[in-house]
Amino acid sequence: MLIIKNGGVSSPLGFKANGIWSGIKKSGKPDLALIVSDNLATAAGVFTKNSIKAAPLIISQKNISNHKAQAIVVNSGNANCFTGSIGLKHAQQTTAIFAKLLKISTKNVIVTSTGIIGKQLPFNKIKNAAPQLIKGLSKNGSILAAKAILTTDLAIKQIAVEIRLSGQKVILGACAKGSGMIAPNMATMLGFITTDAAISPKMLTLALKQACDESFNAITIDGCMSTNDMVVVLANGQAQNKTISHQGKDFQVFLKALKHICLFLSKKIVLDGEGATKFITVNVSGAKTPKQAKNIALTIANSVLVKTAAFGSNPNWGRVAAAVGSLGLKDITEKKLKITFSPFDKKEIAIYVNVGQGKHAAKVFTCDLSYDYVKINAEYN
Repeated sequence: MLIIKNGGVSSPLGFKANGIWSGIKKSGKPDLALIVSDNLATAAGVFTKNSIKAAPLIISQKNISNHKAQAIVVNSGNANCFTGSIGLKHAQQTTAIFAKLLKISTKNVIVTSTGIIGKQLPFNKIKNAAPQLIKGLSKNGSILAAKAILTTDLAIKQIAVEIRLSGQKVILGACAKGSGMIAPNMATMLGFITTDAAISPKMLTLALKQACDESFNAITIDGCMSTNDMVVVLANGQAQNKTISHQGKDFQVFLKALKHICLFLSKKIVLDGEGATKFITVNVSGAKTPKQAKNIALTIANSVLVKTAAFGSNPNWGRVAAAVGSLGLKDITEKKLKITFSPFDKKEIAIYVNVGQGKHAAKVFTCDLSYDYVKINAEYN
């Protein structure tokens, strides 16, 4: 696997991207992005399990149900959530205006939003900016799209890799946003993945789920689940590799590359946590089941006391023990529980917990909780 320098969503064959300022953000920063495949692509997506779903997610889940898509429209600065029937109308109008200008079917447009909840989407700004956004579509547009999807993020998050499938060169590209309201539950933020690989809908869906389970669903910043989160992957087949239709060698190569991309982006999100100063890996072993190991790791990672101890470079193992105990698992006793740390004065910290119950393990990534986190979120809206 080869990492492509400065690569992103427009790196694979047949993909273009762009990002501009449409007027949604008062700051004048880019707030509207577009990713387009030259041809109809196989598509798969995972979406937040929050029962309060933003209007664009409702539309996009319906549109992607046939596992086909050709364009992704993203606006930042406004979540278009808790906006009722008007919000749904605006999301539908967004797919319609871009479908018309791109000369594709409305049902093949994925739409998503991120930003402040409860304010109506200024659709006319998106409508007026659409022609300019489409006109600027480019093979070099990855960075522009990656910038336009950001909200409180401090850094751009994008990557592209090259692999070989059936002797053919195949590229996967991606970008993501997220720094707060990050909690695992399919999914955890906005993530957009493109590839020129030929792969069946079933195999693409399977690969995305497996990749997300070990990356986006293994990170937490503040334990708060967003209403707008999704991860979508488009595969347009232009690499002309033999179509991946079963779990053979090519599938494993593709899956490994997808996992690398998702883990890279998920770690970038943790490192960009609002006010974060430290990257924390929670390693849990000795659990009865994989689910139990994951639950314990997430409980530790979401503990405010553990996170503030990390910020203060204080290896307070009592806080970790208390977090584990809060789950009420009676078989995990003081005698069986073992807790160790890497040096807490470093930027990257590791917490190791063995609960002495079985052979299963899990790994979760998080960050510390600083003064700046409180300040940023107290002022956000």
